[in-house]
Amino acid sequence: MKILVATEKAFAPVAIKLIREVTDAAGHELVLLENYKNVSELLAVAADADAMIVRSDLVTAEVLDAAKKLKIVVRAGAGYDNLDLAACTAHNVVAMNTPGQNSNAVAELAFEMMLFQARSGFSGKSGSELRGKTIGIHAFGNVGKYVADIAKGFGMKVYAFDPFVSAEEIAKNGVTPCATVEELYTASQYISLHMPANDKTKKSIGYDLLKKMPENAVLVNTARKEVINEEALLKIYEERKDFAYLSDVEPDCKAIFEEKYKGKFIFTAKKMGAQTEEANINSGVAAARQIADYFATGSEKFKVNK
Repeated sequence: MKILVATEKAFAPVAIKLIREVTDAAGHELVLLENYKNVSELLAVAADADAMIVRSDLVTAEVLDAAKKLKIVVRAGAGYDNLDLAACTAHNVVAMNTPGQNSNAVAELAFEMMLFQARSGFSGKSGSELRGKTIGIHAFGNVGKYVADIAKGFGMKVYAFDPFVSAEEIAKNGVTPCATVEELYTASQYISLHMPANDKTKKSIGYDLLKKMPENAVLVNTARKEVINEEALLKIYEERKDFAYLSDVEPDCKAIFEEKYKGKFIFTAKKMGAQTEEANINSGVAAARQIADYFATGSEKFKVNK
């Protein structure tokens, strides 16, 4: 089988080396399309691919139309909103992600942003400490559990809410479960977001939740920008001088923040959550293994389309 690694932003060389070891051992051919500049390059190379590994690359209906032999595509990472799942299903292509492989990298980034903000951007001005502060984890999956572990190491009081995780499971991790999302926001000076962007979560973080946060509130978003209601966020900023927003992706209203709220936000230049050498390797190798398992046994363990 021909396995195509198609990445506008290439994997690290060591990750490609390990991916190749997996595909060679399984008897498959590995083809690389790295740092491509135009979708036409992807369409040409994908034409005879049986499987595809991507990062944040868009796998659209157009790509799937061109990839006539494609049977499986794996997004090397947890989020998969760059995959057109309906089109994958229509083309009989199995779509997968690699959950958990970059969870620690994302969790560490959340705290790197929190520390930078708490210490006034290392500007020499007086800052504050994380110890003794409260943090609420909104969505207690793989990343949320890593955030909880790090927060406990800082001596923070940790709360969590997730409608799909039982209170018993949350408590098992040494975290205080909240019965409602409103309770979480009321209790937490820091909120760390870890839900996917879907029809239920898009713009779900709005005014009614944000206004419940206590004094010196800090909203940390290493999830997706779409989960934030930006109009509501700007309204909170107008009403509260103590509010800060830290995000691993620039919001659409970035220009307003830059004009009116300098020093009250942190936005990464591009999504950085998974941008560590370790996460790069882990997610790429996991994608290769999942494809090898799929062709060997038919395993669809991490399938995300119906």
